[in-house]
Amino acid sequence: MNILQRLLLTTVIWPIFAMAQSYPNKTVKIIVPFAAGGPADNYARFMAQRLQDELKQSFIVEDKPGAGSIIGTDFAAKSPADGYTLLMMSNTQTVNESLVPNKPFALMKDFVAVAPINYSDLVLVINPKVPAKNLAELLALAKASPGKMNYASSGNGTPYHMAGELFKSMAGVDITHIPYKGSSGARTDVIGGQVDMMFDAVTTMNEFVKENKVIALATSGKARSSIMPNVPTVNEAGVPKYETTIWLGIMAPKGTPNEVIITLNTAIRKIIAQTEVKDLWAKQGALPLSLSPTEFNKYLEADITKWAGIVRSAGIKPD
Repeated sequence: MNILQRLLLTTVIWPIFAMAQSYPNKTVKIIVPFAAGGPADNYARFMAQRLQDELKQSFIVEDKPGAGSIIGTDFAAKSPADGYTLLMMSNTQTVNESLVPNKPFALMKDFVAVAPINYSDLVLVINPKVPAKNLAELLALAKASPGKMNYASSGNGTPYHMAGELFKSMAGVDITHIPYKGSSGARTDVIGGQVDMMFDAVTTMNEFVKENKVIALATSGKARSSIMPNVPTVNEAGVPKYETTIWLGIMAPKGTPNEVIITLNTAIRKIIAQTEVKDLWAKQGALPLSLSPTEFNKYLEADITKWAGIVRSAGIKPD
């Protein structure tokens, strides 16, 4: 290698090395494309504080809800690929790849995987005014009056929506979807009795179940939730093979330097491996999900394929 080639190589490599060494040297923004008060917002704020402690720089959360996460996700996709704008995402984004094909972005083309955060079960809850004490009674009510009962979600394509549509398909019931702009509004109206039911994250809904503001009929995982051990799974309660969860993760705009991705992934995995964090999340019903960027990329691709099959077979359409 001659002197000119070495100079050119240094010119290319040095800025990347310098960025890796100094990152982050200013405030990092985490875009949450969901409404405040839901799991994505809550865990984004938790991780922002922990990342700030770990990387000695300010991390802030900015909520940009709307259009089933598309508005905030598109904003993040069009942000500079420098590591200072990140996206807090969930299986909403992997569902939207097939449910909403005409988006202004493509998840795996416009973003790179950073790290997953955690996952948790959903719980099917009803307002106490609904005359059902268990899932079998709810199914009987729904089948007796097709289209009369309704369920709320935090918006089209969100895990709450897809859980409901999967439930409709597998249980053979006709219940009407009522989409909201965020989970808080949906949750409030189920508690208030304006809507009959919803699937919600156990991490958020558990406190309202304890306060008897809603009745928990079933959880969505393979096994019973550790924080709702007396509540059967949907599979146990009458809809065989039903299963779905909600997971959260971080992505960055395509082109973000790999050194930055590694720095963030290492910090996130260190945080979620802490005993204090695992114990806290276990009490909330969430479990850490630790993967390398490459592993998370494969996880995302598999989830996109999984939901594309469900969207197609169940005939699910965006409202």
